[in-house]
Amino acid sequence: MNSRFMHKITKFLVLGAFIFALEMISAQNTGTSDSQKESTASAMQAEAEIKKDSSENSKRIKLDGIAAVVGDYVILDSDIDKTLIDLKSQGASTEDITRCGLLGKLMEDRLYAHQAVQDSLLVSDDEVAATTEAQIQELVSRTGSMAKLLRFYRKDNEASLREEISKINKLRMLSEKMQRDIISEIEITPEEVRQFFNKIPKDERPVFGAELEISQIVKQPKPTDVEKQKVVDKLNTIKADVEDNDASFSVKAILYSQDPGSKAKGGLYTGITKKSGFDKTFKDVAFSLRQGEVSDPFETMFGFHIIYIEKIRGQELDLRHILIQPEISQDALDEAKAELDSIRQNVLDGKFTFAEAALNFSDEKETKFDGGLLRNPTNFDSKFELTKMDPTLYNQVRNLKDNEISFPLFEEDPRGGGPKYKILKVTNRYDEHVADFARDYTKIQQLALTEKQYKAIKKWMDKHIQDTYISVNDNNRDCNFANNWVKN
Repeated sequence: MNSRFMHKITKFLVLGAFIFALEMISAQNTGTSDSQKESTASAMQAEAEIKKDSSENSKRIKLDGIAAVVGDYVILDSDIDKTLIDLKSQGASTEDITRCGLLGKLMEDRLYAHQAVQDSLLVSDDEVAATTEAQIQELVSRTGSMAKLLRFYRKDNEASLREEISKINKLRMLSEKMQRDIISEIEITPEEVRQFFNKIPKDERPVFGAELEISQIVKQPKPTDVEKQKVVDKLNTIKADVEDNDASFSVKAILYSQDPGSKAKGGLYTGITKKSGFDKTFKDVAFSLRQGEVSDPFETMFGFHIIYIEKIRGQELDLRHILIQPEISQDALDEAKAELDSIRQNVLDGKFTFAEAALNFSDEKETKFDGGLLRNPTNFDSKFELTKMDPTLYNQVRNLKDNEISFPLFEEDPRGGGPKYKILKVTNRYDEHVADFARDYTKIQQLALTEKQYKAIKKWMDKHIQDTYISVNDNNRDCNFANNWVKN
C-alpha cells in the first residue's frame, strides 16, 4: 500500500513493534538492575552527589539522567540511547526515528502499563514466569548453555537474568493488555467503511499487490488405538502428578504441550466464554469443571487434552491446558500420500473437479465444503497478497501454473492437528490494482477499523495523560511529541 493517508498509522504501529523486542536485547548491554532504574529518588541523589564531587574536583561527570517519569515508571536517558543503538544494530532503518520519538513511545508504553495496574488489568506471576521460562529455554538452545547465555547478557547469575527478563515481560504484557482493552469493543459499520473510503482522494488510494486464491485437498492419517492409549496414559500421569504431588501445571504445559499458541505461556488462555472460538468439546469440558480442578483426558480434532481451571469470573474462564498428539505410523502417512496421488490424477483426467474432490475426499472440515478454498488468517478473505503470504505457502504455490495441481506435500499442522499430506491448486489470480470498494471491501474494512482503533487509542491517551503524574526533563521538553506529554 503506497498511500500517504496511512503513513501516520503505519509509523505508529511499526515503531511499537520494535520497542519491547529491543528492551530484551538491551538487557545484555547493561549490568544495572531494573530496581535501580525505577527509583527516581536514587537517581536524583546520584546526580546530587556528582554535582558535589564536581565542585570539589572541578570536574563534572554525569552517570545517567532521568528523561521522564510516567506514573510509577522512570525512563532514563540510557534507556533511549540503548534503544537507538539496538535499532541500528538490528539493521532497522532509523531515518525517520528520532530520539524524541523513541522517548515518546517509551512513555506511551509506561502509561499503558501504569493504567493497566490502576484498572486491575493484571497479569499473573505464573503467566510471566511461564513466558520468561520459555524465552530462557529458547535462548539457551541458541547460545548452547546457560553459562554462555549469562556471558552474552553480562549477568553474574541465572537469578538476575530471570529477574530482568521477567520485569521486561511484565511491563510488555501489562501494556498489551491495556491496549487490547481499549479497542476490545470497537466495531465498524458498512456505512463507516464507505465514508472512510470516499474520504480518500483518488490519487491517494492504496494500491494492493498481486493476489492469489488457493484451494487444497487434505488427507490427515489417523493414529492407531494403541498410540491413542499411550497419550491418554501420559496425560493421566501428568494429572496425577499435579493433583497428588502439587506439581506445577504451567511447567508441565511448557515441557509437554504441543499447542504452539499456549505452550510458551504454560498452556494459558484467558477470558474464555461459551462463545469463544474454541472447539465445542473443549469448551464443554472446560465449563463443566470447578476452579482448581483438572479434567480427565479428552479428545478433539487437534489431539488429546487435559484442562486446569485457573480462575472463574462469572461467565469467563482463565484456564491452562496440555495438548499431546498421538504418533502417526509411516504406513498411515504413505497410504495418505498414495490416496492423494490418485485423487490428483482423477481430477487431471476430468473424472471430477477439484472442488468436487475436496468435498468428497478432503479431511479438512474448514475448507472441504467451500471447494477446498483457503482463507487468509489475517482477515479471513479468500485472497492472499503475494508480498504478504506465509513463506511456506508461497514456496508451495509460486511455480504452479493455471489449472496445475501440486504433487502431494507433507506438512506438520502448526495448529496442532498432526502430520498430513495435501495437494494445492491456484484457482484465481488478481493483478496489482488501485483499491476498489466492491472488490477490496474486506481490506478497506480492516483499514477503516485500524483508523478507528487508532483514534480511540489517541483519545484514551489524551485523557490519561491529563490524569496521570508525568514529568519530562527540561532537556526533552522541546521535543515535538505526538502526545501532549508536557501538558501545554
